[in-house]
Amino acid sequence: MSMSYFSPGNLIPILYYLKFKWILRTLRWLARLNKMLLIIPAIEIKGGHCVQMVQGVEGFAYSDDPVEMARLWRKENAKCLHVTDIDGAMTGNLVNTSVIKRLVSTVDIPIELGGGLRSFASVKAAFDLGVTRVVISTMAIENPEEAKEALDTYGSSKIVLGIDAMDGIVAVRGWTESSGLTALTVARNGKELGFKRVVYTDIRRDGMLGGMNLRVLRELAEKSGLRVTASGGISGLKDLLKVQELESVGVDSVVVGRALYGNRFSCQGLWRICEAGEYPYTAKI
Repeated sequence: MSMSYFSPGNLIPILYYLKFKWILRTLRWLARLNKMLLIIPAIEIKGGHCVQMVQGVEGFAYSDDPVEMARLWRKENAKCLHVTDIDGAMTGNLVNTSVIKRLVSTVDIPIELGGGLRSFASVKAAFDLGVTRVVISTMAIENPEEAKEALDTYGSSKIVLGIDAMDGIVAVRGWTESSGLTALTVARNGKELGFKRVVYTDIRRDGMLGGMNLRVLRELAEKSGLRVTASGGISGLKDLLKVQELESVGVDSVVVGRALYGNRFSCQGLWRICEAGEYPYTAKI
């Protein structure tokens, strides 16, 4: 037998096959546990473009047209999209409304919107654009009365709490100011208002691909009693599996940005395997 058969080039398909088999094995294990994290692609809009924020600062520009990115993630079988109006978060009012409206009309999956929603009127405007759910952060701290009005009007499945924390302290107004409150305090106050879910972002880990702070996520879920969507830090499949271990305490979904855009794991393979194998998602969209 020719030794050329064992060249590095010939080994590449074998390595990919073994990696794929490992993913399959992992998903089957998760299926036995009847659990699967909901993976939610992030679309961050700034100046009408799709960007990647890194620790609150624009780091990359992925596309001139966020709508094209939405189409891509839908083709990859995404079940939901997490959209942030970065300009809105900085100014306190929705800015990229035309883009958001195009997103809603282009894809047939729920869109969760955050950024610039600091009053009941802005929440109503977001729903008028056609989004399925909104994330409110600053308003829940600075204007809890209107946050409660939004919850009473639209329900806790449509209004979720956003907590963006730097070293455990919640930031507000587009991450430009400190609230002086801990993430757990804000979560507990939010639960008293009527929130059922929180989207938690670790600002120091956002866009850094350094993994998630599992201890903080566990504590937040266990001590607040809220369902948790984790955001900031996922670098690939191994990080997802680590977060998966927290599903039993209420961490049931993750927002993923840079790792997906950087093709750090095959989202297409994961989602389509889940579809074909009937692996259930634990998060309710």
